[in-house]
Amino acid sequence: MVLATEMGSSQPESSFDLSTYLVKRKEAIEVALDSALPVIYPETIYEAMRYSLLAGGKRLRPILCLASCELAGGTISMAMPTACALEMIHTMSLIHDDLPAMDNDDYRRGQLTNHKVYGENIAVLAGDGLLSYAFEFVATKTENVPPQQVLQVIAHLARAVGAAGLVSGQVVDMESEGKTDVSLETLNYIHAHKTGALLEASVVCGAILAGASAADLQRLYRFAQNIGLAFQIVDDILDITATQEELGKTAGKDVQAGKVTYPSLWGIEESRRQALQLVDDAKAQLAVFGSKAIPLLAIADFITSRSN
Repeated sequence: MVLATEMGSSQPESSFDLSTYLVKRKEAIEVALDSALPVIYPETIYEAMRYSLLAGGKRLRPILCLASCELAGGTISMAMPTACALEMIHTMSLIHDDLPAMDNDDYRRGQLTNHKVYGENIAVLAGDGLLSYAFEFVATKTENVPPQQVLQVIAHLARAVGAAGLVSGQVVDMESEGKTDVSLETLNYIHAHKTGALLEASVVCGAILAGASAADLQRLYRFAQNIGLAFQIVDDILDITATQEELGKTAGKDVQAGKVTYPSLWGIEESRRQALQLVDDAKAQLAVFGSKAIPLLAIADFITSRSN
């Protein structure tokens, strides 16, 4: 994958070490996730939930939540329950997406998918359990945040993951498989909902917890919309160019499933250019925040330079 710097995109201040930042945030999130979900009776369902929740990954969504909360003047502790909930919801979507009735994949994050280990019935229930627990976790574990802001976060998450968000994106994605006349508008709709809605919620919910103004929430919303679409374009490119070992899941699945992708419409080089333009547009939304936005700016560049 071509790095953003090679394509002319500006980088945040050199004194900021994104790699160290991502590692430290991910470590804190892993600890929080591990303690959030103990194994109790019946052990099978909790083990299945933990199997996928603790399987690794970039933890990009919770990291975005923490970063946006700090940008808006909040703290990591204020945002950590919502950050964990976002990862629970994301994990649910992966478990369900991998099922034979959906995208039918055998590997996720470098290990067997949930249904390959626990069976389809337990995998469905593990996803259901993570989804419902995510909302309980936000409601009962968030501290030092006004109740109205916690309620606003819960409502925002529910919309992002429901029929107005992730679910509708998945439906249109499945209905579009095998069709050769899928338009760019339809493709944008799929990914703005299936991928973008939860990424957008990750950024906006962190800022809501910190009490950000309506104007700042709009800036962060536009930022997140752009990086969400850029993230999916890069995913489509990597499905063609990366190996299974790099991706941690089966490569070439989009072509096998007969899906229209951004590279199939634009080609790989134009897709890269479009992703970088989206990231530049996203970063422009944060200019008003000055140095406080450096972590989010660096994460935006990371989206187009990642290899998995």
